[in-house]
Parts: sequence; C-alpha cells; structure tokens
Amino acid sequence: LGLALYTSSLSAASGAAVLYHDYCIIGAGPSGLQAAYFLQQAGRDYLVFERSHAPGSFFALYPRHRKLISINKRYTGKSNSEFNLRHDWNSLLSHDRRLLFRRYSRDFFPDADTMVRYLEDFASLLKLQVQYNTAIIHVTLEVDEQAWNGHYFLLTDQDRQNYKCSSLLVATGTWVPNVVNFPGSEYVEGYETVSINPEDFAGQTVLILGRGNSAFETAENILGVTNFIHMVSRSRVRLSWATHYVGDLRAINNGLLDTYQLKSLDGLLEGDLEDLAIIKDKKGKLYITLRFYLESRNRSAGIDSVTLPQDELDNFAPRAPYDRVIRCLGWKFDFSIYNRSLRIMPGKGNKKKYPQIKASYESRGTRGLFVLGTASHSVDFRKSAGGFIHGFRYTTRAIHRILENRHHGVPWPSTLYPVTQLTNSIIKRVNEASGLYQMFSVLADIILLRENATAFEYLEEYPVGVLAELETQTGRKARGGLFVIIMEYGRNFSGADKDVFYYNRAVGEAQHAWQSNFLHPVIYYYKHLPTEWEMRLRPPEWPLPRPDALHHIVEDFLTDWTAPNAHILPLRRFLENCLSTDLRNFFAESCFLFAFTRRRLPPSCQQGYVRMQGLVGSEALRRHAVEAGLLEDYTPTDSAVHRPPESFKESQEQLLRDPTIPVRSLQHLVNAKDE
Repeated sequence: LGLALYTSSLSAASGAAVLYHDYCIIGAGPSGLQAAYFLQQAGRDYLVFERSHAPGSFFALYPRHRKLISINKRYTGKSNSEFNLRHDWNSLLSHDRRLLFRRYSRDFFPDADTMVRYLEDFASLLKLQVQYNTAIIHVTLEVDEQAWNGHYFLLTDQDRQNYKCSSLLVATGTWVPNVVNFPGSEYVEGYETVSINPEDFAGQTVLILGRGNSAFETAENILGVTNFIHMVSRSRVRLSWATHYVGDLRAINNGLLDTYQLKSLDGLLEGDLEDLAIIKDKKGKLYITLRFYLESRNRSAGIDSVTLPQDELDNFAPRAPYDRVIRCLGWKFDFSIYNRSLRIMPGKGNKKKYPQIKASYESRGTRGLFVLGTASHSVDFRKSAGGFIHGFRYTTRAIHRILENRHHGVPWPSTLYPVTQLTNSIIKRVNEASGLYQMFSVLADIILLRENATAFEYLEEYPVGVLAELETQTGRKARGGLFVIIMEYGRNFSGADKDVFYYNRAVGEAQHAWQSNFLHPVIYYYKHLPTEWEMRLRPPEWPLPRPDALHHIVEDFLTDWTAPNAHILPLRRFLENCLSTDLRNFFAESCFLFAFTRRRLPPSCQQGYVRMQGLVGSEALRRHAVEAGLLEDYTPTDSAVHRPPESFKESQEQLLRDPTIPVRSLQHLVNAKDE
C-alpha cells in the first residue's frame, strides 16, 4: 500500500509539473504566427499553443463557401515591396520572399484552402515554435512580485498540463457563433453547419438572419435556385465602398441587392431579432411572428391557435411561410477559459463581442495580457483594418515593439536624419508605407525633433491612441516638439448613408486640401507631446487632439503624392513655418553669398556646403540653374569681358563665378562672422 501511494504521488507530481516560457501565445492563426515570427527574430523564449493539428484552423472551415474577400493584387506596376503590400491583403510580414501570398494563388479573391496551406508553410519554413493538439482550457494568475508584471499567467491544457508565462498573447480570434435566443430559435440552422450545396435549396423559400458578409455569401450561393430569399437584421445594409470599412458588405457578395432593388422577389427587412418568434406548422413550414403574440398563449397548442401578424395586418411583409431559416450573425470572443482574476470583460454596445483592451492592445484588467488579431478589433472597429490580416500584421508588430522596450530595454526602432531630409522622409513614407495606408487613423509615423530642430528622429507605425505614453512605450524622448504623420479619409465622406459617387467628389487643388475626401496624408505638429487629458478631450471622430499646426496633403487619384507643386511645395512650406527655418536646398554659389548677407545660413548650407558636401559646380549645372530661375545670370557680356571691375558688386560677382574658391575659406569667414 505504501509503495502504491508513493508511486501515485510521483505520478501526480509529474502531472503537476509546470513548464515555463517568457511568452505564451494562444492560437496559431495569422496573428499568432505573426507574433511568433517577431519573437523568434528577436531571440525570445516563447511557445504557441494550437488546439488543432495545423495552423489556421478557422480557415479550414470558414468562410463556408471557401472564397476569401481579402484581395490578392499580384500586379501594381511597381517593384517596391513595401508599396505592393498595400494591395496584398493576405501575406504576413517576414524576411522570406517565398512567403508572399501572390506565390500561392493567382486569384484576386483566393480560396480559403490556399490560406490554410500558406499558414502551414509560414509556420514550417520559419521553424516557429508551435505546439499543436493543445487546447488551453483554463487561464488564471499567480501573484509574484518578482514577475515582469507582478504576476505570472498559469495555463492548463486538455491533458491537465500546466504552463507558466510572464506575458500572455491572446490570438484566438472570434470563433464562437453569435446566437440570438427567441421562441422558435431551435428551428434555425447555423452558418457553421448549414449545407453549402445549392441543390439542397432548390425550389425553397429561405429566410436569413443577419446582414454581414457571411449572410450575403450564403445568399449568393443559393440565389439562383431558391424561390426567393428574405434577409432580416436590426440595422440597414452597410456597403464597404460607402463606409470605407472592409468588414462591411463587399461587392463580391451583394448580388441580392440587385434582385431586391430590381424587384426579383428577394428582399431586405429591418427588425430586432430578439422580438421575433418562429412557429412551425404540421407541414414543416416556418412562419414569422412577433414575440408578444406568444406571451399569453401556449405555443404547443399549434399554429391554428396562435395569432399571426398577418391576421391583423394582411400585408405584413414576411407573411409567406419559409422552408428554412439560416442564422448568419458572425462570431464573438471566447471568454469562457479565463479565470475571473484576469478581469477580461466584454466591450460595450456593438463591441461586446470583443474583450476590453487599451489602445496599446493590452487588457484593461490585467497588465501583461495583450490581445492580437481579430479579437483586438475593438480599437478600430468599423474604422480601419485592424480585424483583418492586412491590418493586424502591423498592429502585432507594434505590440512586439512595445514588449521589446518594456521587458528587454530595446527602444522602438528609429532613424536619425538631418533636418534637411525632413520633407523627403515624409514624402517617401506617405508614398510607399503599407502600415500607414492600411491602418489609417490608427497607426502613425512620429517625427521627434532633435538638437534645436537641426535633426529629427523618425519612428514608424506607432499607435496614435497611446501618443501621450510615447516616451514610456518607445524609450524615446520627445523634448523638442514632434510631427505626427497619419492617413485619413475626409471627415464627412464615410457612412452607410453617404453618396460616395457624387459629382465633384474629389479635390484637386492644394489650397483646398483640407476638404479632401479620399484617403490622404495629414500632418499634425505639436510643440509639446500631448497629455493623456488632451487625448481624452480630442474632438469627436478626431484620432488626435487639436495640434499647434495641421497640414493636409491634397488627395491624389493615383495615390502618388510626388507632384512638385501640388504636394511637395505646400508640405515644405508648412514644415518651414512650424520650424521657422528654410528647408530649401541651395547651390554652392547661393550658400557662399548667404554667408555674407545673412545672420544664419539655411540648414542645407550648414549641413552641406560648409562641411564640404553637396553638388560640385559645373558650367552645365550652373546654366540649368539659371534657366530654372534658381540663380542670377552673372555671365559677362563680350564687351565686359576685358573691362576691369568697377565696383564692389562686380568683384562679388567675379567671386561667385569663380569655382576655385576653397570651401575652407568660406568656413573661416563664417566662423569669423559668428565671432
């Protein structure tokens, strides 16, 4: 007996062993694999837990009809890889050029099975640390003052194996179907199980609950074989081209709108689903009624004893019986595995399907718990692309950079430039940066002014919602003012009720850039880093507080903001006004003249010509500058070639024409003038 008890205690101790990792990632979907890639590149200790036998298990089932609505634009006419990611909505970020989605599919809207294969290759080719067939069934906290966040996260899998982590990254997405309970809801089929064979619906009348892409995808599949399809939801249809939100109804699925508006039997209805009730007759037909008709009646007594709306209103819209009712209401986050100690709470209103998180993607209730991917979409719900691969691949990178600074002392990546490169740096990023383009109004480039505005530090794709915490989150100091570069649509151009095709919808002149409607760059200038209080008091629908100065770069039909007069010149003048300096680039002759006529040289002269840098003068270059109006024409006439100088001005002109004047002499003169 003693031996048996001893053996049993050893087995229990073995089963209770806790495996530790610095970072635990729950879910090997796109966001989980993306986070794993960044952690692996940084050499961190991590492990990904995946309940299925392969990554991307969600895409193995959804969308049910297998066509993705994320575009795969293989050709853009450009070879810039960063620019091309603007129009590649499926690839994850990596250094491996083999892992671009265009190498996996030629379809503009790819098949979901291709996504599954892509994610499998992403995990295997990059050798990511993923533990498959491991379902995490419980997560709780263990308080420990020595831990990074004052506690550890304890995870338990289906085999009762325990894991301990310092930081927890939740990448499970939203996969629990949304279900509305009402009388008769047991007769409803779910999107997750309904047949996808159109022939199963031949000659039937169908009611679909919901009005998102899954509802219209289902309708599109059976549109040609049904008697008619009705679709009911509490809100009006939202078209993605009107709202500029990729999660709203896409054109690829909206065939039912044609048959509705062109009076081909199909139709849309609005109503609160919780007020509905479904009655089934003896022939199996389903009738729609309202809940209050059943409140004082016995449903089991049969349909003949139940008052239907059409009994009182004979033209009640959904009065025809239905053969099938299908629920297509989307998904929500699985809160069930988290202990109350983690204080993970649902959001409010239309965000209740997501967990509450901060703008830094960290849980509001628990430090060190970050939510990735689709489940983090509450930060930019119905605004930007944070709930989709082409958006959360960038927010996941931002989370990684926050963690690197917080736990490993690695500051947010930045590049230091002289102020002469300010205009060029902004123009380059707004023309090719994919993170700014996809996560408009959410991620921004930050320019921190340095050394009395003679230099600047450039930080890419920082979450603007935590701008007040920039110094803490990035490890960078903002002492001399800053610029924030962000992409925005026009304030009144997006909405379910907006006509986005009206005449004169585009703005083409720089002086009216602030009225631009389409996506365009906006530059905010702050003399001081905004405070948390200022962030809270920002105007409604503004991503940032009111700045000290604001500049819109006028929208462009080609999204090519390189026009010298319409785009670059107004931007440069805005920057010059903010910094009280001259950001133009000057030829050597002009810099030499400025040394004698100005109290301070322009930055391009200080950082270029004075340091023996810049373009070497030549007669051809000088002639081109004269023809362009950039230099005075000091070329002597034939009659004046042999005439000696008659004034100091002529002597000065002779000096300017002489390319052999050493720069060291100019530096000596400047120093003497300063003294």
